[in-house]
Amino acid sequence: MPSQQNETVFLIEDDQKMSSLLSTLLEMEGYRVLALETPTPEAIIDIIDTHKPMALIMDVHLATYNGIDLLKLIRSEAQQVSTHVMMTSGEDLHMQCLTAGADGFLLKPYAPTELISWLRTRSQLNNKKEN
Repeated sequence: MPSQQNETVFLIEDDQKMSSLLSTLLEMEGYRVLALETPTPEAIIDIIDTHKPMALIMDVHLATYNGIDLLKLIRSEAQQVSTHVMMTSGEDLHMQCLTAGADGFLLKPYAPTELISWLRTRSQLNNKKEN
């Protein structure tokens, strides 16, 4: 379970069912979830700068944008560069995502426990930095 102050997870997923399932799962684990289906790049940067989420989970193949391009934009423009980013895709784009600045990659379909484990590890790292 999340233990410190900002355990917000920002979810960018254009598949409504997947977004709903992930939101429910993450909320059950105690995370605060901000889910958007098709945000503009400007909205993403603004939300990251305003809410300073612990993590961002983003699909690579979005209906209106390429997730890897959005990731590069986030890494170059967002003030909150310490936000951990997990990219997901049904296509193995692991190296491309890490090269673009992702902290992790999950190949769909993935076990929910993989995502929760990754988030818990990020949360523990953040807690160690704060103490």
